[in-house]
Amino acid sequence: MGALLTLKNISLTHQGRNILHDVSIDVGQGQIVTLIGPSGAGKTSLVRIALGLLKPSAGESWRAPKLRIGYVPQKVVINQLMPLSVHRFLETTACEESLFTDTVRQVGITHLLSQRMNNLSGGEMQRVLLAKALLNKPQLLVLDEPVQGVDVTGQAELYQLIQDLSRDLHCAVLMVSHDLHLVMSATDTVVCLNTHICCHGHPESVSAHPAYLELFGKNIEPSLALYTHHHNHVHDGCDHDHLPKIEDTDVEDKA
Repeated sequence: MGALLTLKNISLTHQGRNILHDVSIDVGQGQIVTLIGPSGAGKTSLVRIALGLLKPSAGESWRAPKLRIGYVPQKVVINQLMPLSVHRFLETTACEESLFTDTVRQVGITHLLSQRMNNLSGGEMQRVLLAKALLNKPQLLVLDEPVQGVDVTGQAELYQLIQDLSRDLHCAVLMVSHDLHLVMSATDTVVCLNTHICCHGHPESVSAHPAYLELFGKNIEPSLALYTHHHNHVHDGCDHDHLPKIEDTDVEDKA
C-alpha cells in the first residue's frame, strides 16, 4: 500500500503557544484515518499542514507527487443575498459532464441542484460540499468535521456514505471527527490528538475492551465504534475516565 501523505515529527507554535508537538501520521492508498481530540488539540492545524496551507515550525510534510486532494472545510460562508444555486456552485469546479452527473447521483443530491445554497439544511450542505470535493477526482479526501451541524441520524448516513465513496472511488480519507465518542467503524486508524498523539489504534479492537464496556455498555450503534486507547499516562481531556466531547471548533481556528 503506497503512501499518499506523510507527516513526520510535526510541531507548531503560535504566539508562544504549543499547538502541535512531535506529531507523525501516515495515510496510505485506500486508508481511512480519523483524527479526534478535545477543542484546541491541533486537529484543524494538522489538517492545514497536511494540505500545505500552513507551514509547521518543525518537522516534515510530504505528499505524493501530483497528488489530487479533495477538501471539505469546516465551514463555507455563502452570502445570504446571493441567489447561488447548488448546480451553479458545483459548476465552479470544471469537470466532464459525465463525472458531474455520476457524482451528484452518488452523493444523493440530484434533487437539490435547483435549490439555493443558503436554503440548504446542514446535512444537505455537507453533501453538496462533499460532491464538490469529489469533482476533483481526488486520490485523498480531506474532511474537517464533515458531520458538523447534522443530526445523529444524518451523521450515521454521512459516515456510511464516506465509507462507500472511499471504497468505490479508491480514494484515501483523512477526516476530523467532531465527537470523541463516535467514530466510523470502517476507520482503519484513529488518532487522538491533544497537541501531540496521546492515543491511536483500530476501532474494531476495542469492541470487547473493559474500558469500552464500562464507558458505553453494549448498546452501541453497529455503524459506529470507539478508538483504541494505547497510552499509560494521564492527559487533561484524554484519559479513560474523563473522555470529553469535542467542541465544533478548535481553538487554533481563532488564532
